Amino acid sequence: MAEMDLIIEQVRLTYEGLFKATDLYNLIDNWLRNTGYEKRELKTIEKVTSKGKYIEIEYMPWKKQTEYVINEIQIKMILSDVTEVEIEKEGTKIKMNKGKVHFVFDGYLTTDWEQRWEQKPMFIFIRALFDKFFYKRYVDTWKTNLIKDVNDLHDNIKSFLNLYRYK
Repeated sequence: MAEMDLIIEQVRLTYEGLFKATDLYNLIDNWLRNTGYEKRELKTIEKVTSKGKYIEIEYMPWKKQTEYVINEIQIKMILSDVTEVEIEKEGTKIKMNKGKVHFVFDGYLTTDWEQRWEQKPMFIFIRALFDKFFYKRYVDTWKTNLIKDVNDLHDNIKSFLNLYRYK
């Protein structure tokens, strides 16, 4: 069985105010595409409440680092009390969304994701030795790459949302 190691945990981002939900989705999609991640959507919930829309989306995009290791980023996005508002900017009316946005990011390093070392008990033992002694310095590099990716995605979304803070 492939091993998933939690490397970076519970990186949070919270925002309340104006934003464009479609632009937020596009930002995430473009970031994933530009950094080589394959998008995998695990869950989508959308409800209409008295305060506005409630949208919960969970992604688990992955990127192959080697034939042995992949990065996986779990992205939980919750938009609550989302309403559509019109604002006027420089004489033109613009449709925007107003509400609360909450993100939680977790980063996983998955080894032997194709389960090549799981065919015989001897292979499992050899794999454990390789992981512990031979791949140790590579694992540190793979972990660093994953941490950089999670922090970069977090910073991109934070910057995007902060652009709307002063509109």
